Amino acid sequence: MRYAAVGLIRFYQAAISPYLPSACRFTPSCSQYTAMAISEYGLRRGSLLGIRRILNCRPWGGKGYDPVP
Repeated sequence: MRYAAVGLIRFYQAAISPYLPSACRFTPSCSQYTAMAISEYGLRRGSLLGIRRILNCRPWGGKGYDPVP
């Protein structure tokens, strides 16, 4: 399941993301962060880390370099 989830994220990055306006506040991007978190921690914990990161992407949230813990 881990590889399938990362594959879906890679598909999003290659096929969908280039057509959306760039508005990411963090480095690495939220999709790259989630893919790295899933690869490192597994599907459950990596997905939770990715969701937490996406929820921080708001006008009053953080910005800048935010690596996977």
